[in-house]
Amino acid sequence: MKSRKPVNIAGRPFPIVPKMLATSFGAGFLPMAPGTWGALLAIVLWLPLFVWGEPVVTFWVTLMAALVYMVAGTWASSVSEIYWGKDPVAACADETVGQWISLLPLSYGAGVEPWWMILVSLALFRFFDIFKPFGIRWMEKLPRGYGMMADDVLAAIYSVVVLIVINYFILPQ
Repeated sequence: MKSRKPVNIAGRPFPIVPKMLATSFGAGFLPMAPGTWGALLAIVLWLPLFVWGEPVVTFWVTLMAALVYMVAGTWASSVSEIYWGKDPVAACADETVGQWISLLPLSYGAGVEPWWMILVSLALFRFFDIFKPFGIRWMEKLPRGYGMMADDVLAAIYSVVVLIVINYFILPQ
């Protein structure tokens, strides 16, 4: 079980850059459900791009942001374990990355009711992230920040698959 409040176990100050990256710029410090706050931050940052950007630009910028933050967040999450212990609750960069990946099918908007599908994307991602079915829990066994990030990336991939099924096989085109 993740601890509610991170306690510095390293005995020295946590450097600001990895702390801010690991906590999705402080979203992980918000009360109750820091992972959901990290995912909501991803949506808030993504919405202007979605509303005003071209679909192809939205897709590629979202993908690149997820990849870059995946690398930076994995590093920062590894550092956070030095200061806060294994898989600290405040480290929610993995949820931000996972939500961006979950939004990728909505980037093009073809045949999608985007406003309610954004909520479906969030619900699916958080469902897979919290309950960890189909091998997601196994990914947590990877060392350091790799396990923290990998389970959320797999949860996001499952969300993408379900969103594609909903958008292209269930909803009328």
